[in-house]
Amino acid sequence: MKDAKKDSEKVVWDQIQMRNPSGNPLVPGPSTRPIPIPKLILWLLLFVSVTYVIYTLKLLTTSAQQTCDDTPFTSSLHRSLLHPNGTSLTSPPLILKQTAETTPTHHLHRDVREKQVVVQMQQALPKPNLTEIHDVVFGIAASSKLWQQRKEYIKIWYKPNQMRGVVWLDDRVKCSPEDKQTLPPVRVSSDTSNFAYTNRQGHRSAIRISRIVSETLRMKMDNVRWFVMGDDDTVFITDNLVRILRKYDHTQYYYIGSLSESHIQNIFFSYGMAYGGGGFAISYPLAKALAKMQDRCIQRYPGLYGSDDRMQACMAELGVPLTKELGFHQYDVYGNLFGLLAAHPVTPLVSLHHLDVVEPIFPNVTRVQALQRLMLPSKLDSTGIMQQSICYDKTRSWTISVSWGFGVQIFRGIFSPREMEMPSRTFLNWYRRADYTAYAFNTRPVSRNPCQKPFVFYMSKVRMDSELNTTVSEYERRLVPHPPCRWKMADPDELEMVIVNKKADPHLWDRSPRRNCCRVMESKEPGTLVVNVGVCKDGEISDI
Repeated sequence: MKDAKKDSEKVVWDQIQMRNPSGNPLVPGPSTRPIPIPKLILWLLLFVSVTYVIYTLKLLTTSAQQTCDDTPFTSSLHRSLLHPNGTSLTSPPLILKQTAETTPTHHLHRDVREKQVVVQMQQALPKPNLTEIHDVVFGIAASSKLWQQRKEYIKIWYKPNQMRGVVWLDDRVKCSPEDKQTLPPVRVSSDTSNFAYTNRQGHRSAIRISRIVSETLRMKMDNVRWFVMGDDDTVFITDNLVRILRKYDHTQYYYIGSLSESHIQNIFFSYGMAYGGGGFAISYPLAKALAKMQDRCIQRYPGLYGSDDRMQACMAELGVPLTKELGFHQYDVYGNLFGLLAAHPVTPLVSLHHLDVVEPIFPNVTRVQALQRLMLPSKLDSTGIMQQSICYDKTRSWTISVSWGFGVQIFRGIFSPREMEMPSRTFLNWYRRADYTAYAFNTRPVSRNPCQKPFVFYMSKVRMDSELNTTVSEYERRLVPHPPCRWKMADPDELEMVIVNKKADPHLWDRSPRRNCCRVMESKEPGTLVVNVGVCKDGEISDI
């Protein structure tokens, strides 16, 4: 039994050793056969291979013939409509770049079709309705005691047939038939005696004036976008005012104006306050919000001095900051404005104020006559009025500064543009004891040397040359004595007139701010200097 059992165990053990762990025999014996591969596996491998080949061929064919891919076209068209200038928020897909490299002709045709569709859709879209002067309502603060004198300033710029506005007075005044045809309607402000006023240096009329915007709003005029505040001695260049307002969305809260020329004034009141004499603009939604809370706001500030700071205090409660536009001019100065006007900042001239305090801007005429003369060039080219240009007559070593429509200065020697764009101190500070360090901007002396005293020419005539489509303005020299000069150079004293040719440029402020360039031209008439002013050419600068 034991021997038979051992033989049986040996046979089993031998069979186990002849197989691998998976159960298959390692060495086929006479009784074993190879197991065939199932047909299912063969068909599966064949299906996968054929599918891969077909997919690859289809992908290559689609990439080579892609001309109307809906998804990239739609995305590109959407970006083109949102960004017509060609800018996009995301970079194009990589597959589009590869397609453009492999098939530039097809890609070009697709771009042409896209551009045609974009142009057609842009033409179909309604154009934005730009702000015009009839969308603006003026609120003018006036005094009954000074009305007969200051109403003449309003007549200079206000056009009853084109503009809307209201003059708010503290008492009734007499109006002639001419006044009714040339001035805005006149109203008397509401009683403000119930408002507290505790400032000993000011006048309580400031409360009345601060409420003018709200009172004008309550008149419920139609289609108002902006309320513009000004004084009875403020003169507006209304075309430039509209240009400034077009920069901003009238459906949002905007409080637009400028500061005082006096650093002390800005410190005493605020560097975040629009000075009302220079004028400021308030959008219609902001005016509505102001009217709802202004009376309560005013009661909280009885110690403030004027109307401007009360307005700014309410704006601070509303959380609306001042948007500064340098073309609004308070002109808190005395004396001669020539230095300021001859170096006007590179921005549209919007307003002039304190015209009763300063000298007439043109010599030998009244203040009203001087302003009427200023309106002549502004009618021909309001964008360029008072804009400074600087050039040099290098053969005679002269520096020439043109303030178009106002004046021309000629200096012996060469002054850098950096110095010429600073106003010369022909004026005095609002605080008589303060010196030039109390201005809120840089200034320069009128001359550092007797030979460098400028020869000044004031605008006397202006016309439009219809053949050349060019304005021609004449500037006559103001005859004032000049100190003797021993410099060996050409003497500007020989000149009697400067003629400036300039093409009107209504789109000047649609571009980035930049001074115009001027060029000295040949003159056939003795005693006359001819200057051309216009947009700077490529590479043209005021080099010294």
